Amino acid sequence: MSERSGSGKPAFTYDPSKPSIARVYDHWLGGKDNFAADRRFAADLADVLPDIYTIVRANRAFLGAAVRHLVRDHGITQFLDMGAGLPTARNVHEVAQECDPAARVVYVDNDAEVTAHGRALLADDARTGIVEADLRDPDAVLSDAATTALLDPREPVAVMLVSILHFIGDEDRPHDLVARYMGAVPSGSFLVLSTACANPVGDKIEDLYRDRIGSRGGGGAISRSMDEILRFFDGLDLLPPGLTTVTRWRPGHRVEGQDVPFVAGVARKP
Repeated sequence: MSERSGSGKPAFTYDPSKPSIARVYDHWLGGKDNFAADRRFAADLADVLPDIYTIVRANRAFLGAAVRHLVRDHGITQFLDMGAGLPTARNVHEVAQECDPAARVVYVDNDAEVTAHGRALLADDARTGIVEADLRDPDAVLSDAATTALLDPREPVAVMLVSILHFIGDEDRPHDLVARYMGAVPSGSFLVLSTACANPVGDKIEDLYRDRIGSRGGGGAISRSMDEILRFFDGLDLLPPGLTTVTRWRPGHRVEGQDVPFVAGVARKP
């Protein structure tokens, strides 16, 4: 299906017979914006990684806990959320604006279906914007009209890279990309990050993503070592409990939790 924008170009094109990362994630979170192909992919991935539902829901809990912590305890009211996906319940703007109604959020995604859906749902929210761009193009993201209208470059920003960097291959220099974004925000800003870490079935997962989703999802889901993931925080101050399993991250302290191959951390720019 495709629709056309005012310029005459296709606004988005999608095939419900093929899985989409955004719709698969929506299914994992219990949403309704998904098709049979998305649910089949989710089931096949669960056969390889039975913890996937635990990981996805723990990752969502991490996102909410991190946003609440930054608003309530650090006074952050600006969020740049990249690879945001479909605007499922308890998204960044909902959590942030519950804590501070003045909080402003810019969502970034390169999927036209996602951005069209997001704009429709958020049309009446003047403090939330949608940018259709690839996070691998920081200049496009940072110069977009929605970004410049909503985010004050003089004030700290939380840069959100939650469950997205494992879709960015090494050829795209992901560490440099993160450094570019953090270099564009002022002192007192934060990096909020979660991603897949190396595990015994990592190759099978990467192959499954590549074969079934391919370039539409950024290729395979790449799992990196803890040392490689820690490099994303170079020059930043990790908040307690540091880089830890996503099921164990809580603001300020480590808690008991299931051991899963997915990690999370929040760090402040000095």
